Amino acid sequence: MTFEGGRASSGEWNSGAHQSISLGKPRVASPARAGGGGRPEAEILYRMGSNVRLRREQQIPLGPHELYFTNLSKQKQKRIMEKNGNNRKLRVCVATCNRADYSKLAPIMFGIKAEPQFFELDVVVLGSHLIDDYGNTYRMIEQDDFDIHTRLHTIVRGEDEAAMVESVGLALVKLPDVLNRLKPDIMIVHGDRFDALALATSAALMNIRILHIEGGEVSGTIDDSIRHAITKLAHYHVCCTRSAEQHLISMCEDHDRILLAGCPSYDKLLSAKNKDYMSIILMWLGEDVKPKDYIIALQHPVTTDIKHSIKMFELTLDALISFNKRTLVLFPNIDAGSKEMVRVMRKKGVEHHPNFRAVKHVPFDQFIQLVAHAGCMIGNSSCGVREVGAFGTPVINLGTRQIGRETGENVLHVRDADTQDKILQALHLQFGKQYPCSKIYGDGNAVPRILKFLKSIDLQEPLQKKFCFPSVKENISQDIDHILETQSALAVDLGGTNLRVAIVSMKGEIVKKYTQLNPKTYEDRIALILKMCVEVASEAVNLNCRILGVGISTGGRVNPREGVVLHSTKLIQEWSTVDLRTPISDVLHLPVWVDNDGNCAALAERKFGQGKGVENFVTLITGTGIGGGIIHQNELIHGSSFCAAELGHIVVSLDGPECLCGSHGCIEAYASGIALQREAKKLHDEDLLLIGGMSVKKEETVTAAHLIQAAKLGNTKADHIVKTAGKALGLGVVNILHTINPSLVILSGILASHYINAVKDVIHQQALFSVQNVKVVVSELSDPALLGAASMVLDYTTRRIY
Repeated sequence: MTFEGGRASSGEWNSGAHQSISLGKPRVASPARAGGGGRPEAEILYRMGSNVRLRREQQIPLGPHELYFTNLSKQKQKRIMEKNGNNRKLRVCVATCNRADYSKLAPIMFGIKAEPQFFELDVVVLGSHLIDDYGNTYRMIEQDDFDIHTRLHTIVRGEDEAAMVESVGLALVKLPDVLNRLKPDIMIVHGDRFDALALATSAALMNIRILHIEGGEVSGTIDDSIRHAITKLAHYHVCCTRSAEQHLISMCEDHDRILLAGCPSYDKLLSAKNKDYMSIILMWLGEDVKPKDYIIALQHPVTTDIKHSIKMFELTLDALISFNKRTLVLFPNIDAGSKEMVRVMRKKGVEHHPNFRAVKHVPFDQFIQLVAHAGCMIGNSSCGVREVGAFGTPVINLGTRQIGRETGENVLHVRDADTQDKILQALHLQFGKQYPCSKIYGDGNAVPRILKFLKSIDLQEPLQKKFCFPSVKENISQDIDHILETQSALAVDLGGTNLRVAIVSMKGEIVKKYTQLNPKTYEDRIALILKMCVEVASEAVNLNCRILGVGISTGGRVNPREGVVLHSTKLIQEWSTVDLRTPISDVLHLPVWVDNDGNCAALAERKFGQGKGVENFVTLITGTGIGGGIIHQNELIHGSSFCAAELGHIVVSLDGPECLCGSHGCIEAYASGIALQREAKKLHDEDLLLIGGMSVKKEETVTAAHLIQAAKLGNTKADHIVKTAGKALGLGVVNILHTINPSLVILSGILASHYINAVKDVIHQQALFSVQNVKVVVSELSDPALLGAASMVLDYTTRRIY
């Protein structure tokens, strides 16, 4: 297996464990990644692990670098053990609650047991392991030759929501005595089950370090909440995928305590070679069944929507009966709703149907062979979207229980499994196919990484968790003044001519507005923005307005995530790669949001204007330039490089006039205020602009307004220019309709009312019939740029999303 650029080739798992490396300047790594204290040599050894092991297996002498780093790792482990207390072994408690989590924990338990010089292992069994209806699966732990230290009966029967809560409570009552007797150095907890939450809660409150397996993943139902709750209680994290690692970091977990190892069960899956799989198939499915000619069905209740999941299970069984293939059906887990699912099985006669074999439990080694050689697996178990990918067996994932999981191409999702026919069609599509093996969840080397990680844990480190929160400004506590004050935003509009700052209330009222000419240089402009913001924020106190934050609308391309103007239009000089957020936030001690003026206009319409309540609409600003914003499914579209909605630069003619962007034939080159002013000057220079009832003073600058006035008074040349501009804008709108199909187009800016009829005419003449009924309106907002800047603040600070 080879890896390229940190990504495994040919779909291999991206673990970072390269087979070959360059011994150039090493990258400093965390203990979690390197399994060795965050030193450069530990990172290199971590990345060399597979190579060293491979060379040993092939009896090839290790090179000097490999010997050096191998010895270095041993020395470091020895130092940690000495630091932990005179070579005292690490006492590890592994607690397992059900058959599913044991399949992930067993490889780790075997690894710990194989190194008695480093570890002492205590096994605690609880949950559904000890219930006869669920197969008394604790016996497989005994068959694996593990000594079970404690058996805890913690399940309150009832299989409903209340029983789940009572089971957690019962476990919390019983666990403290066990943990007091064992006194483990670390407890290993897996996954997202309610039993695991009780384990993590008990260990955390009793100051026992917790290692959480499979944190950071996203699935569905209440399991997500439980998994993330355990993450917050755990001190160390072993995750299976790169995405899960990033989720943990985003959840403010300490990066140094996160290990990307892969799924432990993959260590067994990828090495599973059982030539006698036929005897296993015959044992569980009967003598007349061939490989790839049977189905495995495993479906659990969805605790957040039990009624719907029962109905879905009925439809699944009906589809399987119609499909008429031998099917091994495993009983559901112990979650709320499982009792009703068992009733459905009995109502359908599954236990006595000639095509079905209904079982409570299959040993993991045998289950591996069954899914590896199945024609298809169907249900909503995590096993289907995780482990089965290792064999390329086709999977049909039903409903929302695993909706957030990363999956290989072998998984076909039937999210809304609301009809028998839909499930039946999925069976016809998937049954009997063979897909490439997927290693999203591991490369078969998780356990060695986890053991190395365990050995790197320093028990002398403080037990108290540290969260890596992003930096935030000092928060002001709420008081009576806060309640009585008008919650408001400080809105800034950076135009090509003017710099405007306003106080905008929650209702969209501009309480007070201040305007000054926009300076030409960067330094003067920043200084003026800061000066005006400070003055306006001070004035807000006198106006009884509490400023929640600052919103900035500016021309050009903006990275709203960083608050940086990447580059601006030619109208605003010296305005590229400008961080606006930091200086303003530092001076005012307020959060700051920045976005493009076209996007701000769209946000203003969504919050205060004609776009309120409309899921999909486009705003076009017709002013000095032409800009716009796109709202799609209530979300503002920024694009991959923050260049979405540059609507003014839609090309409507290949040989049109030159635009400020350097291209030709853009809408902006025809219909912007600058374009109309350019044409007005040409007519005026040729003495063709003025008509009866018009005059231009000698010192007066000819503008677009003069052109429009001339057109209204009957100047045919001026009228032709305005109509051409309107047609160009209309063609641009037609392109937009054909591209994103909004239900509403809002024309905004000083020229909007002059263009609306022309735009509607072009749509009627040129657009496809299916989009001709789009509603086109003129904005009723007096100041969309300022209101849009304010809406960013008001939406975020009141926990709305834009």
